[in-house]
Amino acid sequence: MRLASLLLSLCAASAFAAEVKRPNIVFCFADDWGRYASCYAKVDGRPGINDVIRTPNIDRIAGEGVMFRNAFVTAPSCTPCRSSLLSGQYFFRTHMGAILNGARWDSSIPTYPLMLRDAGYHIGKSHKVWSPGQPADAPYGGQKYAYEKAGRKFNNFSENATEMVKAGATFADAKAKLLAEVSGNFQAFLAARQDDKPFCYWFGPTLTHRTFEKHSGVNLWGINPDDLKGKLPAFLPDVPEVRDDVADYLGECQAWDAGVGVLIAELEKRGELANTLFVISGDHGMPGVPGGKCNLYDHGTNVALIVRGPGIKGGRIVDDFVNLMDLAPTFLAFGRVAPPAVMTGRSLLPVLRDEGSGQIDPSRTWVVTGRERHVGSAREGNLPYPHRALRTKEFLYVRNFAPDRWPLGSPHFTSRADLPKFEDLEKITYTAFADMDASPTKAWVVHHFDDPQYKWVYDYAFGKRPAEELYDLTKDPEQLKNVAADPAYAATLKQLSGQLLTTLKQVEDPRVGPSPVKFELPPFTQPGK
Repeated sequence: MRLASLLLSLCAASAFAAEVKRPNIVFCFADDWGRYASCYAKVDGRPGINDVIRTPNIDRIAGEGVMFRNAFVTAPSCTPCRSSLLSGQYFFRTHMGAILNGARWDSSIPTYPLMLRDAGYHIGKSHKVWSPGQPADAPYGGQKYAYEKAGRKFNNFSENATEMVKAGATFADAKAKLLAEVSGNFQAFLAARQDDKPFCYWFGPTLTHRTFEKHSGVNLWGINPDDLKGKLPAFLPDVPEVRDDVADYLGECQAWDAGVGVLIAELEKRGELANTLFVISGDHGMPGVPGGKCNLYDHGTNVALIVRGPGIKGGRIVDDFVNLMDLAPTFLAFGRVAPPAVMTGRSLLPVLRDEGSGQIDPSRTWVVTGRERHVGSAREGNLPYPHRALRTKEFLYVRNFAPDRWPLGSPHFTSRADLPKFEDLEKITYTAFADMDASPTKAWVVHHFDDPQYKWVYDYAFGKRPAEELYDLTKDPEQLKNVAADPAYAATLKQLSGQLLTTLKQVEDPRVGPSPVKFELPPFTQPGK
């Protein structure tokens, strides 16, 4: 199957090379965006959050390109996800490049931007690519490739727009000023190009990362929180505080869409859109809520992926399972650069060049996701929460390697008497459960930890988890009922467990290697050593 897939990829790449010149590549990658765009409402299959949001620019790219239903990150945390995406490998193969606190990039690991640069591409970025700090040996060489002199306030859209409105500006004027930064940075990048080189640009704003200005969803964007009634997933309490919080998040998502529209307009103005591979995605699910960021449930790992470009038939919805590490070899394939053997991702070029919808590549029926750590200090001893998951169309299987640990970090309280203040939980991530970002939703759930009606949400979000979890997605799409202990699923549990562990060994995951304890703390174990 692997050989057949490789031959299909080579044939597609050969045909592609014969038809068009090397395309430009514009990658729009939002921090903590998840899968929120109005174009996804039609593929969700039931009432949901996407019924409320409006994203005309992202919807346009989806209509003119390919929208992936089953795109997943390798890890639902920004640094490991990005290290995986840049390298085209599973996050656990990028060593200290895959941790948030104290990350260091191993310059011996090839990355697609620098490979494209060496192949003649003009490369650059605005805002966040890898983190933290973009050191000199990072994939984009620190600030060497940064185009941000027009401004960085778009990164905190709701806070800055609200400040301008309070000072007397209209929202339209405030929005235009912040979008002018996006335009100015992109124009500076394009102006720096020499000899009409093809270009590769990463647009990585952080506006969808917490924090947001409270009530900005309704005040700036007119998103009525009550429109979310009956549309939240079951693990998000359908109460005013949570609906307000989600509405504010959706406002940032709509600002993100407006930024994407600026890039589209600039490419059209220059006559470059037709020969540009335009890709839109995000690094994991919704932050600061149960089941989202830092969790291996779909709310944390299933993300948007939309691709438009030369030779790609538009208006397609593809069911193939895709991991974002597949983007590195995909970008290299479009740039006609051979991917290094170390990449575990597979090029999407054959899928993109196909003209059909539904399942294209019969081998793309599952993905593996995982996480070791987010905030290093979330648990005593700076220990990670090691877990991996196998996601298929019918099932989600999760293996928790240390079920005695707190999955989202230590509580730091034992009774209502020492419960952290609501306002602290809204604003200070480290007050409790440090692997979940501070938010009004987090504060509400924690403060209802002993409420008989909502205690189950608190336990779902923060409680310790068994060594194995199994969810039957045909009956339980929101992944709430763990059937791992149900005898009726014993054969399925054994099969998926075996498939996951076999795959992890094949790709040299240190967690299932001979000395997994060495992977607990720096400098970690490297694959093959």
